[in-house]
Amino acid sequence: MSREAQTECGPFVQYETDGPIARIVLNDPARANAQSSEMVWGVDDALKLARRDHAIKVVILKANGKGFSSGHIPTGDYPEFRANQEAKGTVWEGQSELFLWPMLTLWEFPKPTIAQVHGYALGGGSYWALLPDLTIASEDAYFQMPLVQAMGLPGGETMIEPWLFMNWKRTAEYLLTAETLSAAQALEAGIVNRVVPRDQLEATTEELASKIAKAPGSTLIATKTMIRRAWELMGMRMHLQMSNDMEAVVSGHEDFREHLRALFASRKKPRDVTS
Repeated sequence: MSREAQTECGPFVQYETDGPIARIVLNDPARANAQSSEMVWGVDDALKLARRDHAIKVVILKANGKGFSSGHIPTGDYPEFRANQEAKGTVWEGQSELFLWPMLTLWEFPKPTIAQVHGYALGGGSYWALLPDLTIASEDAYFQMPLVQAMGLPGGETMIEPWLFMNWKRTAEYLLTAETLSAAQALEAGIVNRVVPRDQLEATTEELASKIAKAPGSTLIATKTMIRRAWELMGMRMHLQMSNDMEAVVSGHEDFREHLRALFASRKKPRDVTS
């Protein structure tokens, strides 16, 4: 497939354009495409490039390697967190900078977005997989938010699950038990659009992007704006900010800190704790 232009957005994100379609590619397979600070800002930079390019109508978010994204780096040792902790004794502003505002950039991105998901989409990585307008998953894809059980945190910094499931009982079971959803279960729950064999994933996603791109760019932006505003009128944007605040509150409690010390001492990955 031809690529008109390719740009490196930091060391772990590739940005490609091909006519009216842009592709943001997570590219740190050696670390399971974990959400390092560099990767988060790389995705943010790529979205800004796509937003400013009037030729781009649709953006695909995909990944190289065995899976889509394993979520936050295992240690949680982010430079933004460290700077905030050293200056004020909290990570509230640091986590807002790294995991609230960039996620809102994706949520508020004006053009249609499609996540092309294979393998694992865990923790914060599941947000990149599920927050775009459409999600196409391969049959081997699976989704999990392990933070309540594994890390002792009340979910991700921007808790999108209530708005994905639109069912508080289903949301509670998923978050409180760290349930792993297969691609088929995610389709049944209505949080992905299609599930296809792995060897058909890229072709299916590209075909869908090309079909969407046939409409005028301004029409696509207006349509997406109305869909997003409907959700925001129900309070989603405010909720995402409140979930970030609640995570900062919990991180200051001793029972959480004891849980986290035990997790690090066990040398287990969060997903291993919940299995």
